[in-house]
Amino acid sequence: MAFDAMVEHRSVTRAGEAIGLSQPAMSAAVARLRGWFDDPLFVKTGAEMKPTPRAEELAIPVRRVIDTVRGEILQRSGFDPARTERTFTVITPDIGEVNFVPRLLEHLSQQAPAAQLRTLARSRPAAAEALEAGAADLAIGYFPDLQKAGFFQQKLFDTAHVCIVRQDHPTVGKRLTLKDYMALSHAVVRPDGREHVFEQFFEQRGLKRRVLLELSHFMSLLPVIENSDLIATVPRDLADVCCRYGTIRIVDAPIKSPVIAVHQFWHRRLHKDPANLWLRGMVQALFAAAHD
Repeated sequence: MAFDAMVEHRSVTRAGEAIGLSQPAMSAAVARLRGWFDDPLFVKTGAEMKPTPRAEELAIPVRRVIDTVRGEILQRSGFDPARTERTFTVITPDIGEVNFVPRLLEHLSQQAPAAQLRTLARSRPAAAEALEAGAADLAIGYFPDLQKAGFFQQKLFDTAHVCIVRQDHPTVGKRLTLKDYMALSHAVVRPDGREHVFEQFFEQRGLKRRVLLELSHFMSLLPVIENSDLIATVPRDLADVCCRYGTIRIVDAPIKSPVIAVHQFWHRRLHKDPANLWLRGMVQALFAAAHD
């Protein structure tokens, strides 16, 4: 930088001002340059410090190096969704695949047509490992294990628990008492061998239902509930999906249940990554606004 400033300004004082050095500091920098190249480099001729033939040889390659550093290293990298061919990987449970992926895919087809979308199902500890390793860009859903150092999060919406039954269920009407609820046969989901939030809530209160069926995937509930007299208690966003695609109706739960906060999570490695910033902004705009 000192050499390039001297070539341009031909004055120790003006060159120092151009790069933020005092006159003594600039003089010291020129002295070091002369030692490194074993050449006077700049010789006072009249009112100017004119470059020597050696300095003239160095001027163009030095400027090329500076332009490269400024343009390719110091310049903040950008992201153009219309041109990207990046594969975005999102960790989300099967509820998320049904609830989030269709709208994400639609938006990508419009804004980033050459981008690809991939989803992963991971347990809570494995989700943290995947984000840390760079195997995934985001995790969307209920991941309390990611609320720790090294991760960022943004709340999207809250979802309460409701009950779902088939449209023409013979005994469940528009309302459900706790006594009737406890007398019904239930289907529950325990993904990846873990207790569901509502299951933990029930057990903490010493309540025990008649569980006729246990499943490992939430979306398996759709055909089961539609073709049986079982009842299931699920997050509201899943219930809405089931009603959209099956002859299923929603009934309020007879007990006030915990509300699940749905977030998007990302690792600090990608906090300032332009592509990740764009993806997070898209998720927030699509799903936080939809639940306002």
